[in-house]
Amino acid sequence: MNETRSDKWLSIFLILCILYITPWMIGFGGWYDEQPYRDILFYVPFQHLYFIGPVIFFYVQSLLNPSFRFGKKEWLHLLPGLLYLLFSVVMVVTDKLVLKKYFFLAKGADPDFDTWYQLTGFASMVLYFIFSIRYYGLYKKLIVQVISYADVVMFRWIKNFLLSFLLILIVRLGFTISELIIQQTYSSTWWYFLAFAIIFYYIAITGYANSIETKIAFRPNLPGYRSALLLNYLPPTLQHQVTTEDAEVIEIESVANHQTIPSETLSEWKTKLLNLMQAKKMYEDPELSLAQVAKQLQSNPSLISKMINQGFGLNFNDFVNQFRIEAVKTLLENGEHKKQTLLGIAFDCGFNSKATFNRAFKKFTGHSPKEWLDKKAL
Repeated sequence: MNETRSDKWLSIFLILCILYITPWMIGFGGWYDEQPYRDILFYVPFQHLYFIGPVIFFYVQSLLNPSFRFGKKEWLHLLPGLLYLLFSVVMVVTDKLVLKKYFFLAKGADPDFDTWYQLTGFASMVLYFIFSIRYYGLYKKLIVQVISYADVVMFRWIKNFLLSFLLILIVRLGFTISELIIQQTYSSTWWYFLAFAIIFYYIAITGYANSIETKIAFRPNLPGYRSALLLNYLPPTLQHQVTTEDAEVIEIESVANHQTIPSETLSEWKTKLLNLMQAKKMYEDPELSLAQVAKQLQSNPSLISKMINQGFGLNFNDFVNQFRIEAVKTLLENGEHKKQTLLGIAFDCGFNSKATFNRAFKKFTGHSPKEWLDKKAL
């Protein structure tokens, strides 16, 4: 089985989770009570709180964006974690080699559980959770504007993954609040680590079953909550031919950001788009993209996106699906469902999944396909 980039980031995240729970687990094995195990727990950082957030962010990007690469800028996200590792090295050198006595660890407590580290580490994870949510939001915002099979690549696993991580943060916050109200002993924290382990196992089992990466490359702008489509982008295996920097960048804006287009221009382009869909039946292509339509009309994706958004009040995905649904309805009215299955009719009209067909049919008709047929039969 081929390991994807996202699988590698998920593996790193799972390793960090295992290390996170390790001190509590082996602490019950007596490591805090005997040497040299006590010093191993004290001087070796197990809870890498500054790494968890960035790794989650990189994992989300690797699933959603084929143009994502780990480069120099990404190293900056890991700087706090690397500095903490350096701090751990300084502690070992000072206490074990220079002073040959406890200095940094004079209080006899594991520095991984210092209040300042736990609080800043939690803040780091919350921050990168927000980054990941915004990134996923940008992806969803873009994907419906550029392809006609958005439901198939909406990656609901990302949503479930982020909800799972949010649950980890909520459980951690609840544990912190309970510590302020009731003094927690080492053994009484079992419920927190049990909850963490359950969520961790869910992510581990489900994550590898959902490691399919999207093929739609884009350039995100998190602060501005905007993203741009990258055209002429090649997959990693062909990156020696075309790089991200070489790709054509096309701004795909939301409907709200569109400037008003003159009615004459809008009417002209609406006619062109209708002719293209109705005459050439491009909607029958299950992987039809905005770029393909723009090429047929000898225009650019950004302009076509604006025309569809403003002229029809729909995003590209819904615009194409509307024609597919009308084609399905025409075939049903002609009795085609007596010759083949509903799913077969849907596939003939450009849909590539039963779930997508059912959702689109319900959206545009207000009924399920069966309900619509029953209503027509009356």
